[in-house]
Amino acid sequence: MGDLGDADGLWNNCAASIRAQVSDAVWRTTFSGAKAVAFDEGELVLVVPNGLQKERIEGRYLGLVQDAIDETAAHDVSVRVEIDTDWSTDDTPEIELPDADLGLTTPAPSTAGRDEKFTFEHFVIGPSNRFAHAAALSVAETPAASYNPLFIHGDSGLGKTHLLRGIAHYVASHYPTYRVRYVSTETFLNEFVEAIRTNTLPEFKRRYRDIDVLLIDDIQFMEGKDGLQEEFFHTFNELHQNNKQIVLSSDRTPDAMPTLEDRLRSRFKWGLITDIQRPDLETRIAILSKKAESKTIEIPHDVLLFIAENITESIRELEGALIKVTAYANLTQQPLTVDLASLVLGDLITNNQKKPVTAQRIIEMTAEMFGFEVEQIIGGSRRRPLVDAR
Repeated sequence: MGDLGDADGLWNNCAASIRAQVSDAVWRTTFSGAKAVAFDEGELVLVVPNGLQKERIEGRYLGLVQDAIDETAAHDVSVRVEIDTDWSTDDTPEIELPDADLGLTTPAPSTAGRDEKFTFEHFVIGPSNRFAHAAALSVAETPAASYNPLFIHGDSGLGKTHLLRGIAHYVASHYPTYRVRYVSTETFLNEFVEAIRTNTLPEFKRRYRDIDVLLIDDIQFMEGKDGLQEEFFHTFNELHQNNKQIVLSSDRTPDAMPTLEDRLRSRFKWGLITDIQRPDLETRIAILSKKAESKTIEIPHDVLLFIAENITESIRELEGALIKVTAYANLTQQPLTVDLASLVLGDLITNNQKKPVTAQRIIEMTAEMFGFEVEQIIGGSRRRPLVDAR
């Protein structure tokens, strides 16, 4: 078990960075009471007072936490969040107010800089997301000229937020006079509730209607909230009628939201609906390679292949697995091998899921990735492309 002092020191530095980036409400309802209890094998373990905070951090702010760790730690460190069973349940926060600072309204260089990794240049394209990426880029290049609204759906952790933020950053960079706002549905909801409470609805309406591009993440959370749907219906209408771009993301299609009002459902289908699927093996390898390159990590191809073949649920899990393996190797001063990766990722991969990486499998994957036949890879040709593939 790692030294608790190291865990406290790392978390205190990260917490200071996070505190500077979120509102008082978010800090109070999401991070208050969080503490580090372990730092071992390249993994920082945090405990929080209740399940609500755990869910909020993992579902909304895990990227922010990981960014703070990346900036603070000398080596790659992953994070795991658990519930502190010793904490009284009476301490559960009563309200949820997400961070309004996640909005991006140009010009906003500080916000854009904080999320610089969420650009089109950092998005790995593959068969599972190629169409969604092309649609997002088209919208970014010519807002409101086509695909309005653009509706992107897919499971959590596959890149929807990356595309929305990529659009926001592209427009902010190429159209400096455009007013751009990216928010989560949760942020939109709580700003709406706060506007009602403080009798500032006119300011709220102006904030979301007097803009050129509106991007809202996780629109499925509007389900069952009649007042919010009513407000967004009028916001949508005003933006669309004034030829302003709307981009929405969701974990499901509009037709799969039973408590969404029909008038909103029909409007969500006015433009283009596209999905993002789980990345195939080749794309997963490319994602891992790009992540390793960005971290200046040299990792053997067979280790990349092992991780890519065994971690398949989401890009977030895939990158987390890479960080965990490389951090363990660095901290224990061991070489990066498939055996080491299998050991470190044992809690993520059940025995019946593990796929062995054989020499034949590596040859087959190499041939597929470089567009050759297996016979060409194992043959004697000294053509440069074949030599590079080998």
